[in-house]
Amino acid sequence: MTLLFLEDLVVGQRFDSGFHQVDRAQIEAFAKEFDPQPFHLDESAAKASLFGGLAASGWHTAAITMRLLVGGGLPFAGGLIGAGGEITWPQPVRPGDTLRVESEIMAITPSRSKPDRGMVATRSETRNQQGETVQILLAKLVVQRRPVDG
Repeated sequence: MTLLFLEDLVVGQRFDSGFHQVDRAQIEAFAKEFDPQPFHLDESAAKASLFGGLAASGWHTAAITMRLLVGGGLPFAGGLIGAGGEITWPQPVRPGDTLRVESEIMAITPSRSKPDRGMVATRSETRNQQGETVQILLAKLVVQRRPVDG
């Protein structure tokens, strides 16, 4: 995988991640540790909830998204360093879903005070196997500029 610097990016550039399949055990394990609500842990309780069935925590979806982005979905030199963002979950993730992330560069702003970096605004949509959007992440990321040989 070729890692990209600020100079390699253009507004409108798109990236696709690999895939991650979600199962009931993952949903329950994440929920037990980080979001222990009945609709993430118990099928009967989940059926009676707003979700109408077992659903992954939104934070679980966010963690999977991050893993997919770090694994090549946004191959930025220096890693993915967040400087803020907004996240929405239009649909729940269910056991058996296979997730992937489609990202687009929305804006690029070189830093005036720190010449070794810039800010990149991205829009990443996490989608299931039917192409339905389960998460939208608008993120501001710090991206390194290409080092100058001195």
